[in-house]
Amino acid sequence: MAYIVGQGQPPGCPFCVAPGLPEENSLVVARGELVYAILNLYPYNPGHLLICPYRHVADYPELTPAETVEAAEFTQRAMRVIRTASSPHGFNLGMNQGSVAGAGIAEHLHQHVVPRWGGDGNFMPVIGQTKVLPQLLTETRDLLMKAWTA
Repeated sequence: MAYIVGQGQPPGCPFCVAPGLPEENSLVVARGELVYAILNLYPYNPGHLLICPYRHVADYPELTPAETVEAAEFTQRAMRVIRTASSPHGFNLGMNQGSVAGAGIAEHLHQHVVPRWGGDGNFMPVIGQTKVLPQLLTETRDLLMKAWTA
């Protein structure tokens, strides 16, 4: 519910604010020169990462060639790291471009890297209107940060 009503969110674009937060308040897993990887605050599954450019840009074709390359490399690295940390069976990768396409934060481009396991969809989202996650975000961040630098 906090997500829906926007409670507890600092003002401004969350993807512009996140890299500057103190480490203990940040879900950033890895930082590059032009992009960074951050845990999704409202993940579909444990380890759900977002690859974001530091630059505030909304549309994929607006990325510079260097941002495009680093985002692709970070996506590949994220998949390797998540495989090392939690052995998913597969991944969903994607960008929702525009609010009509499902982007929750349409004004700042971000690519989803969602680990998937056989049977990870269950009745809770449908019946209980909630998602059960077996790990706290800070624990997931620490696990992925360790694997990223290994």
